[in-house]
Amino acid sequence: MAPDVRSDLHAIPSYVPGATVPGAVKLASNETTAGPLPSVAAAIAQAAAGANRYPDITAGTLVARLAEHLGVPARNVTAGCGSVALCQQLVQAVCAPGDEVLYGWRSFEAYPIIARIAHAVPVPVPNRADGALDLDALADAVTDRTRLIFVCTPNNPTGPAVSRSELTAFLDRIPERITVALDEAYFEYVRSADAVDGVAEAMARPNVVALRTFSKAYGLAGLRVGYLVGPVDLVVPVAKMVVPFSVSSLAQAAGIACLEAGDELRARTDAVVAERRRVRDSLLDLGLEVPESQANFVWLPLGDAAAAFDSHCRDRLVVTRCFAGDGVRVTIGDRSENDRLLEAARTFVTRT
Repeated sequence: MAPDVRSDLHAIPSYVPGATVPGAVKLASNETTAGPLPSVAAAIAQAAAGANRYPDITAGTLVARLAEHLGVPARNVTAGCGSVALCQQLVQAVCAPGDEVLYGWRSFEAYPIIARIAHAVPVPVPNRADGALDLDALADAVTDRTRLIFVCTPNNPTGPAVSRSELTAFLDRIPERITVALDEAYFEYVRSADAVDGVAEAMARPNVVALRTFSKAYGLAGLRVGYLVGPVDLVVPVAKMVVPFSVSSLAQAAGIACLEAGDELRARTDAVVAERRRVRDSLLDLGLEVPESQANFVWLPLGDAAAAFDSHCRDRLVVTRCFAGDGVRVTIGDRSENDRLLEAARTFVTRT
């Protein structure tokens, strides 16, 4: 006889990572082409000498430095093994079996997975036609069993960001018993006029938390470090759900170094934003539909043609992220990588 395991595991989908193809340009995982900032790479190398010792289980130095950087008390911050781990800790902290987790769809594909892992019920709410989250529909979907709402802004994989005025109106409709998580993994790439600052929102309301990561703009996807900011009544329970020592000593050192690299980071993100604009304009010129993105990727809502576009690009050694039947997400790489994507898109449009 086989050991007993949970009978509902068949209903939990597997997370699908972006593919890596030898010799191809990888524009599938929203990574930073340039790697860690130079000053951060040096800090990682130095920290490696102490890898024989356990890391600080509380990531106390990193948390203190984050609190100083953000202008909030340290008690309102906790660190985790990437923001996705903190998303899972948050579900575990606020949801009992059968409670509902709401989110826009399509959005970050981990949401339904981590909800089911915690025995919660995932409730996807369709996005607007332009790929933006439909906050009114999310608010309308709240029930007595709703415990958590994820608001991914900018939204992955479609790109649009929620405006501050839209978020204010939405939060005013949500009962304070329900936690709202502002997932800001792409915060550093936002350049909109009425931008949301999740940290400010989290410090102003009793039921809001902000999640950010060092994986994207800072180029630390392989080290896994992120953080959550919010009311103490939520930060403490979330911190209790952490896997001990999950934020490595290298990740902590790298995160601290990142916070000292403001000018380097701004120059990098400005370059990505400029390329984002160029790539989108070029795709629009080809007659393709591309929502305005505030992240480090663009979205092509190709519907039934998504798989064909993805295959066409891969044949030309450009790897994109296909969501079959919906669309294709393309990371903004460096100029030469983006040019290869644009050439593949041009030949796809010509052939079809």
